[in-house]
Amino acid sequence: MYKYLNSHPLFQASELRKRYGQQEVVRGVSLHIQPGECLGVIGPNGAGKTTTLRMCLGLTVPDSGSVQMRANSHWLHMPQDALAIKARLGVVSQFDTLDPDFSCAENLLVYGRYFGLDTASLQARIPQLLEFAALSHKADAKPGELSGGMKRRLSLARALVNNPDLLLLDEPTTGLDPQARHLMWERLQQLLQQGKSILLTTHFMDEAERLCNRLLVLDHGQPIAQGQPRDLIAQHLEPDVVEVYGPTALALQHDAALCQLAARVEVSGETLFFYTANATPLLAALQAHPGLRTLHRPANLEDLFLKLTGRQIREDG
Repeated sequence: MYKYLNSHPLFQASELRKRYGQQEVVRGVSLHIQPGECLGVIGPNGAGKTTTLRMCLGLTVPDSGSVQMRANSHWLHMPQDALAIKARLGVVSQFDTLDPDFSCAENLLVYGRYFGLDTASLQARIPQLLEFAALSHKADAKPGELSGGMKRRLSLARALVNNPDLLLLDEPTTGLDPQARHLMWERLQQLLQQGKSILLTTHFMDEAERLCNRLLVLDHGQPIAQGQPRDLIAQHLEPDVVEVYGPTALALQHDAALCQLAARVEVSGETLFFYTANATPLLAALQAHPGLRTLHRPANLEDLFLKLTGRQIREDG
C-alpha cells in the first residue's frame, strides 16, 4: 500500500491553463505531490507535459490556475513567493545546461552560489554530491569529457546542491544507454528512500512503472487518467496480452472465430495484439497457425499508454 497516501501534499498545482495563439496547450491540469512520492506525468508529444512542468517551476506564467508549495504549516504561492519556492526545488531539464567551461566540481560550486550558499559549505558538500553521482574520479573534468550518462548524473548532482525537497525532472534518461539509465534509476530510488519528492516526465513506460507511485496521463493538454500504475492497468486493460507476428499475422484480424477469443484486437505495424482475460483458449487456437510467433505476457503500462492515447505517431510540437 502506498504509504504517503494520507499525508498532506508538499506541492500542488490547480487547474493550470496555458494558450499560445489559438492553441490551448494545457487545459485544466491539476496535480499534487506527497512528501517522499514520485509522480510521473506521461503523454504523447505535444500533450502539454513540458509546459505544465515549466508552469510548476515559475518559468512559464499560466493564463489561469495556481501553483503552491507547503512550508511547514502554510502555503507558498507562485509567483509572489517564487524565490522561496525555487529555493526548495531541484531541476534537471530535458537538455544539457551544464557550463562547458567549468569542471564538474566548479559546475556545482557556481550553481550553489545562485542559492546564496557560502563557499565553505559548498566545498564540504561537493565531494558528497560527486560521490552520489559516481563522479568522484571526474571532479576536475569538464562536461565535454563526460559520457551522456555522466552528464545526466552531474545534472542530477547539481539539482541537489541546495538540498531541495522536490525534484522536477523532464525526461531525465532520454538518450542514455541501458546501463546509464539503470544507474540513474538507482540514484533516483535512493533519493525517494531519503524522503525527497520527484515530479517526473518520461516517455519510457518501464521507467514510469519502476519509479512512480502515481501517474498523471495527459493528452491534448488535459488529464485523461491518474492513479497508481497497477491500478490504472487493472482499470483500463484486460490482464493478458498475446502478441502475434509473422508473415501472415495481420490476416488473423479478419478471423472472426479467433478474434472472439479476445476482448480486443489491435494492430501495430506487423504485430497483432490480442487483449484477453484468459489467454489459454486463444493460445490453443493459434497452434493451428504454425508459421506465426507468439508472445504471451501480462498487460503493462505501454499497453495502457497506447490504449488511452492511441497508436498513431505524433510529431513534436
